[in-house]
Amino acid sequence: MSSAITTFEIPSLTKLASGKVRELISAYDVIMGNGIPSKGQLLTLISTFWFKLLPTLLPDTPLQTHFLTLSLPSSIPQSLHPTLQNRSMVVRRLKIFPLEAIVRGYLSGSAWKEYQKSFTLHTIPLPSGLLQSQALPTGPLYTPSTKAEAGANDENISPAQAAEIVGPKYAERIEKLALSLYTAARDYALTKGIIIADTKFEFGLDEETDEIVVVDEVLTPDSSRFWPADKYEVGREQESFDKQYLRNWLVQEGLKGKEGVSMPEEVVRGTAERYREAFEKLTGRGWETTLHLNGEFEIHSHA
Repeated sequence: MSSAITTFEIPSLTKLASGKVRELISAYDVIMGNGIPSKGQLLTLISTFWFKLLPTLLPDTPLQTHFLTLSLPSSIPQSLHPTLQNRSMVVRRLKIFPLEAIVRGYLSGSAWKEYQKSFTLHTIPLPSGLLQSQALPTGPLYTPSTKAEAGANDENISPAQAAEIVGPKYAERIEKLALSLYTAARDYALTKGIIIADTKFEFGLDEETDEIVVVDEVLTPDSSRFWPADKYEVGREQESFDKQYLRNWLVQEGLKGKEGVSMPEEVVRGTAERYREAFEKLTGRGWETTLHLNGEFEIHSHA
């Protein structure tokens, strides 16, 4: 397996910020000591695919995204193109809402743990008798969290608390858009054999038009919980195409939340394979073919 690229410098550009999963991989808000080969390309290209597809899935909702192009700016030296191509994108600069707009369609992960204790989800009451991995009988729920600064953990909050953070003018619009995006993506992914159990969106504001814009990554294995539909079974933890495989290993080894952990080759390989399989199922495109075409996707209207 090829080695992972975990850091690089671009002298011609000014670095503004770095997220905990952009150059390495994190789990339980802790950065791993080593990386996953091709992870940056996979996340970038899956997001690119969704940025192009989602507007066709929501024809009645004019959808704005921050994505502009995968083409590299002329200021990037030719020597860096092999490293940066398909690992980077040009985006619009926007004011970012300090909120993670999480939508859950199934009872899993931290949601299942909370439900077992209190029959609630983000303090929202749920019926008793639900099972692990069961689809929420209420339909998808908006369960936001704070967007913590580097070195801090995100905190689950109520929609009312989210409104206090972003203001009532935008809170309802963000919630409605997040639910619409999740529902459209969930329905599309199911036709490709993938259940999207939950996901996290982030939004920015175009201050000139007052429009809410989808930003950051979208519907990737790092921001979502992907399950193979043909192996889904209520009442147990599911196999996954996301980094739950890594999380499970950390828990089994007693390493959850510990700093300085490096993944063994088996976990690196297993995680990479799951990311790639998710990409190929969702896009219907072979991985090597996509790299050859520099991430170009032909998207047909799904209206």
